[in-house]
Amino acid sequence: MGYKYETHLHTKEGSRCAIATGAEQVRSYYEAGYAGIIVTDHFFNGNTTVPEDLPWEERVNLYCLGYENAKKEGDKLGMDVFFGIESGFQGTDFLIYGLGKDWLLANSDILSWSMEEQYKHVKADGGWVVHAHPFREAWYIQEVRLVPKFMDAVEVINRGNNAIDPIYNKQAYDYAKNLGVPMTSGSDVHSVPALNGGMEFDTRLTSIQDYMTRVMNREGHVIGIEEVM
Repeated sequence: MGYKYETHLHTKEGSRCAIATGAEQVRSYYEAGYAGIIVTDHFFNGNTTVPEDLPWEERVNLYCLGYENAKKEGDKLGMDVFFGIESGFQGTDFLIYGLGKDWLLANSDILSWSMEEQYKHVKADGGWVVHAHPFREAWYIQEVRLVPKFMDAVEVINRGNNAIDPIYNKQAYDYAKNLGVPMTSGSDVHSVPALNGGMEFDTRLTSIQDYMTRVMNREGHVIGIEEVM
């Protein structure tokens, strides 16, 4: 082992609730010894910074700024920076990996999709869906909804849950174990310094597709899983 990757991270550019920029997040995780990060800002159906009254292309360009700024800083430091999306359905949140800016630009009807439609579109285009913090309860979450048919894996360790109730991670672990699906860990980080979440692999990732393949093959270590087993 030895190559850590943060898998659930927000930037000030794209997520209204974040207070660290993409570049600041990269430097923070670089100092913490991580090999890379995946930027997963809240999309337009979540707590985004992007105004609703702009043309679709302009909205997408603004949304991707956090990732793009992080990528520039990562390239300077030799860190891997990959693109992801956190899509929300009134508190039922999903991390989408493997699709990029071009995909968002080509799907201007994305906000009309149901959870089922989202999953079908993502899978048809080569992406991968993780149910983020599935058991979290908070003021902005209308209800806990479990949708095993519309996701590929479960985020069983979410460091953001530690500030609310760690039981949510235990419940997520039991849920994923019973389903027999892959498990992931992520910090859900919105500020600096870095939190100790994410996935750890014995070799460096080559792409976001490489990350998806390894997790689906149950490779790597789910950081923090010992806390819920």
